[in-house]
Amino acid sequence: MKNKNIITLEEFKGKNYGKRGTKKRDELEKGYKNFKIGYLLHQARIQKGLTQDELAKKVGTSKSYISKIENNIKEVRFSTLEKIIQNGLGGQLEVSIKL
Repeated sequence: MKNKNIITLEEFKGKNYGKRGTKKRDELEKGYKNFKIGYLLHQARIQKGLTQDELAKKVGTSKSYISKIENNIKEVRFSTLEKIIQNGLGGQLEVSIKL
């Protein structure tokens, strides 16, 4: 039996932020993507057993810059993110486009 009080994330976003393509919804999605990148970077760094300082030194940047990316304070350029993942974490950045 389905609980009628439970809704999906998409339903919640539609109800509270409007349809995709509206200004309010686009702002939400942009913020979520930035948060998600920071969160994923943080998880990968922890999985590799690195501190922010160690990762920063491997990449040639500062601990505070890594912290700002992980905490969604600063947006990261694609080329910089790729450098952090490849040089700092020994990984590979994968990108997909959904239409």
